[in-house]
This record gives sequence, C-alpha cells and structure tokens, in this order.
Amino acid sequence: MSFQNPVFIPGPTNIPESLRKACDMPTIDHRSPLFGQILHPAREGVRRVLQSASAEVFIFPATGTGGWETALSNTLSPGDTVLAARNGMFSHRWIDMCQRHGLTVEIVETPWGEGLPAQRYAEILAADKSHRIKAVLATHNETATGVRSDIAAVRRALDEAGHPALLFVDGVSSIASMDFRFDDWGVDCAVTGSQKGFMLPPGLAIVGFSDKAMAATQTAKLPRTFFDVTDMAKGYANNAYPYTPAVGLLNGLNESCRMLLDEGLENVFARHNRIAEGVRAAVRAWGLELCAVSPEVYSDTVSAIRTPEGFNATDIVSRAAQTYGVAFGTGLGEVAGKVFRIGHLGSLTDVMTLSGLACAEMCMKDLGLDITLGSGVAAAQDFYRATPALTRKEAA
Repeated sequence: MSFQNPVFIPGPTNIPESLRKACDMPTIDHRSPLFGQILHPAREGVRRVLQSASAEVFIFPATGTGGWETALSNTLSPGDTVLAARNGMFSHRWIDMCQRHGLTVEIVETPWGEGLPAQRYAEILAADKSHRIKAVLATHNETATGVRSDIAAVRRALDEAGHPALLFVDGVSSIASMDFRFDDWGVDCAVTGSQKGFMLPPGLAIVGFSDKAMAATQTAKLPRTFFDVTDMAKGYANNAYPYTPAVGLLNGLNESCRMLLDEGLENVFARHNRIAEGVRAAVRAWGLELCAVSPEVYSDTVSAIRTPEGFNATDIVSRAAQTYGVAFGTGLGEVAGKVFRIGHLGSLTDVMTLSGLACAEMCMKDLGLDITLGSGVAAAQDFYRATPALTRKEAA
C-alpha cells in the first residue's frame, strides 16, 4: 500500500494536513483550564454539525461501537424491548450488541440493499399499545450496502403511533457528510465517530443525547462505568474527564468542526452528493449495478458495487492493494464477495475520485471483466465538468 495514494474505503478517511497537525500537539495537563478551551468548543462544534440547539454531546475515547454501547447502557434496562431492522452488517452488529446486553430485540428482517422499512415500523409501533418497546434503532447509512434510510419517516412512524420510544440513530458514516437533523428528526441518541466525516484518525466515539434520553439515564439499569454519561457530564463541568481523554484527537475535532462549519454544512452535503453522483455515473458506464436498490436510498458516502454472478468481488480489492497501492472496501456479511465498495466521503475531491475510478477500471480489466478502460472515468468527468464544484467564495 502506498501512503501517497488517497484511500477509497468508507472510513477511516483521508486526513487533511491541517487536521493532522491539530492532532499533533504537546502534552498538556488534561485537568487544567487549558483543556476546557479544547473540550467545550469541540462539543459545541459537534452540536452544530448535528444541527441541534440543545443536544448534550459526549465524546469518549472509543469508536462508533463504543457510541452504540453508550446509547444503550445509559438509557435502557435488562429485558427492555427494542425495535430494529436488519438490512446490513452494521445494523446486524447493533442488534447483536443489544442481545449481548440482555435486551429483547424485535427484528424486522429487510433485504440487504433496501432502506429501513418505516411503514413496517409504523405498524409495529401502532400495535404496541402497552409501549413495551423502549427504543427504536435506525441505521441512517448502512455502510455495508451503500444505503441511506429516511430517518424523518421513522420519526413520523413514532409520532403517528403516539409512541414514547426513544429514537437511536447510527450516523457513523453519515454525520458530517450527509444531511443529519438531530432536532428536526426528533433523534434521542445519535452516534458517530471521528474517523469518517470528521476526517480524523479513529479514536473518538461521538454521541448526542436529547433531553428525553438524558432523563432516561436516571432510571436505566444496564451496567455502565467507562461509558457513563452522568460521570462524563460531571467531568465536563470541571473542564475534565473522569479518566484520561484523547487530548490531541479532541483538538483535531475542534479544528474539524471549524473546517466543516466554515465550508457551510449545505455545501459539505452538496460536495458529497456531487462526488457520489460521479461515482454512480461511472458504475452505470461499466454496465454494473449498485447494491442499493433504487436512487432514493443511494448513499452519498459509499457505493457498494455488484460484480457479475460467479465473480469474486474481493479480488478487485486485493488487486488494487497489491498491484496499485490503492485501498477499496470489501463486501461484508451477506454481500461478501458479491460487491466491492468505493468510499467517497470526508477529505475528497473530484480529481482524487477520478484516480480511484481509474484504478478500479484497471483492476477489473486485469481480472478479465468486460470493462472498457476509461469508460467510467469519462462518465464521471462528464458529470463533474457539467456540475462544477463550488469555489470557496461561492461556498461562503
């Protein structure tokens, strides 16, 4: 693998030089007021990226998986029932975590490639007159299949049923890259990590809690220590953590939020959509299909590309790494060997994307697929030329 080439995996993503430098800082006393000057602006920056006026933001030295555990353990009790759809590897892993925590999971099995079945959620919630369901789990962007789901529709299902369940959203591969509206969608717990849209190294689990979720922490009985948000809130009040924080990463997060907000969130979302549309144009030119079943569920952060029947898609990923020093994502779970993934989020431009598409073409051609070299690149070029990127002045 070459450090000179950008990565095209759906996280960790490419790190801008300014963020790399922000993380590389001298040791400071993490129990001094100086640390508060890093911590509190970072939390406020995340709150603004979540598009929330009041979310309580907690930042743990962990990954998105730690964020999931934070949401569950701070708000639920053993034996509680949660509602979840399984439509990809990451929704599957969240379900597995719930079951390991002694929760009862009502699972809606959903074909991989489809979005969350909001209508089925609505039916189940309307029938739950006793309100045994305490939380609804929603994976906003299923990274394994390149599928984005309609979280607003899940919120409508809850509201129309008059159901009090909490709404938990996995935004690990969507937040800071695609439109995410914590307040407007009535999200109670939003989970993400540092290594995707925030363009940082792995190491931070970033979680937003609503007032309703914070109230649930007072009655929740699941055990928690490291991920206890009550302990964390007490630490924050004193410019500190209940244990040692990842100071450099927090400094990087502070700078990342400044970069995103300076660009303007609408421009960030538009940039990701534009780059993704170029990738999708390339896929069509190759004569291939996405795992995502229809345009309304296409992800703007990752495309899972189906290869012909009988062809091992993982060979493309291996060929790219071994021969050209470029990283793509493999298929996971039910789509392992059936798709390869191109991540197009974070610090990426159309020119960088074109290099990834060219490499994918070379790999497919090397492996005997009926691909015309340059076809996908040309299709993406045509799209990018017709829809030029915003300049810094226009984005301001």
